[in-house]
Amino acid sequence: MRIVSYNIRKSVGLDWKRKPERILAVLEEMQPDIVVGQEVDKRLGSRQGTLPLGMLTSDLKYRFADVATRVKSHGWHGNAILFRPDVVVTEVERIELPSLEPRGAVSVFFETASGQKFHVVGVHLALHRIMRVKQALAILKYLKRCPRIPTIIAGDFNEWRKLGAASRIFAPTLDVITPGPSFHTSLPTAPLDRFVVTSDVQVTNTGVHRSELSNRASDHLPIFMDFDLPKAE
Repeated sequence: MRIVSYNIRKSVGLDWKRKPERILAVLEEMQPDIVVGQEVDKRLGSRQGTLPLGMLTSDLKYRFADVATRVKSHGWHGNAILFRPDVVVTEVERIELPSLEPRGAVSVFFETASGQKFHVVGVHLALHRIMRVKQALAILKYLKRCPRIPTIIAGDFNEWRKLGAASRIFAPTLDVITPGPSFHTSLPTAPLDRFVVTSDVQVTNTGVHRSELSNRASDHLPIFMDFDLPKAE
């Protein structure tokens, strides 16, 4: 399976034009089964989602996990998780995170057609280092009460170092995967986006997706991870 994490900056590209069709075209290039998105909703007002639902569902066959609390939103605090029909959602939760600004994480439990269960948590951590550490600790606390199944945390960690303060919170018990520099798209130097996985997630490939389309669709490049799951018992 393939999972992608993508901060789409409310579908605004490097030309400062909101063109969500570019985001969809990037996803079509990558063909992920699961997409963890950040900044998918507008920041103010009704927090309206910025992606065209019709094209997502009819052309790319994606659905949004039901994490939104506002009618027009795709996600919660801008975090959304999309999935294709080869997996089903069994449970959805919103994780309150300590923050000086609106932040939260979204949690979705999946099951494949062959009965394999796995868990995806989408995050967009704070700009302030101390707050990122508190948020990472809150996520770990949440995971401790969850079922022990293959788990993937994905998102924008806002950490410029390969193993920043929040990542070091996860590192003793989980595997932190930093595919490479994903920000700023015009000159990628910062590995802001990453995955954190439990040891039962068999990672086969990771990377940062660069193409003519992704180079202008957002200020972040999408990252991807290919993985296998243990066989269902």
